[in-house]
Amino acid sequence: MRKPPLYKSFSNALNGIFQMMKSERNFQIELFALLINLFLIVLLKLNSVDTALILTVCFAVLSAEIFNTALEKICDVIQPEFDSRIGFIKDISAGAVMLMAFLSVIVGILVYAKYFKILFHLN
Repeated sequence: MRKPPLYKSFSNALNGIFQMMKSERNFQIELFALLINLFLIVLLKLNSVDTALILTVCFAVLSAEIFNTALEKICDVIQPEFDSRIGFIKDISAGAVMLMAFLSVIVGILVYAKYFKILFHLN
């Protein structure tokens, strides 16, 4: 089987992201969080290291959500009926996303704290 042309691979990947945007509520919420962070990066004039940290955790959460959704969809194909083993797989996959989201909140607090102190002249 031949590999598709590079442009087709990019097209397929973008299609997957758009499908996530259209159909997955958590992904939409996480995209909104990314937009808020982009706004704060510009507003607070974050340095490049802090910007990289914030963007890294934002995109890690989005990526984790994509993998979680893919795993859930595979599980639904393999076993459409309720199965506690499939439920366990889905729960631990969702747990991985939640851990990444917690990390992103911690990183956000650590990074933004110094900028808000400066903005509001706090010690």
